[in-house]
Amino acid sequence: MTTAVPDKGTAIVTGASRGIGAAIAKRLASDGYGVIVNYAADAAGAESVVSDITRSGGKATAMQADVASESDVAAMFDRATAQMGPVTVLVNNAGGGGEQARIEEQRAEVLARLMQVNVIGPILCAKHAVRAMSTAHGGTGGSIVTIASIAAQAPAGADGLVPYEASKGALVTFARGLSNEVASEGIRSNSVSPGVIATELAGPELRDSFGKQTPLGRIGQPEEIASTVSWLVSPEASFVTGSDITVSGGL
Repeated sequence: MTTAVPDKGTAIVTGASRGIGAAIAKRLASDGYGVIVNYAADAAGAESVVSDITRSGGKATAMQADVASESDVAAMFDRATAQMGPVTVLVNNAGGGGEQARIEEQRAEVLARLMQVNVIGPILCAKHAVRAMSTAHGGTGGSIVTIASIAAQAPAGADGLVPYEASKGALVTFARGLSNEVASEGIRSNSVSPGVIATELAGPELRDSFGKQTPLGRIGQPEEIASTVSWLVSPEASFVTGSDITVSGGL
């Protein structure tokens, strides 16, 4: 079913069924975008986010796609354009933590999946976003925001998450490099590096520990990441590209 084209175009938010992704999807919908709430497995969570958006007067639809599969990604972009209109924003948020273990205990198959989802997936999504947005391909421009992590800047190592930290570092580098490649085609590319955020992935011990370490004395909220993304894709950030915005409370 085709809906009216939203004023600001269509925003695809990957991994948006919960946490930071859900907050970003809701914020962009309130900003006037039609939002594709992407999910890999949590259909109920994605539909709940869509319901929250539509109850508030926004436009959204849930779409299943594994970002590690190019056929899934290509189909998502095609459906998004057909149902909502031209894609003008991509937020690469989907990702996984991998296996919390020392490097000598890491399993190859787990590492491969981690890199496929956390690194190759965002690159594939950006590939199709550029095809949709680039003035060189008949588009009108747009914005790509990739969610990285403060772990890329200050790797903990001892936490057993070295591969995860490496994957987030790759995203910062990718977002920066992409910005140079597509700036002349009307596309801005930036990354956001959150600190510890109050989602279900951050348990009580982690929240308490980092809350005490953070100069502001607390951890962040998903809506604070969403506000940063909202600004980055807006005209107010029209001269911002190739940047990594740290949102960590001072860590």
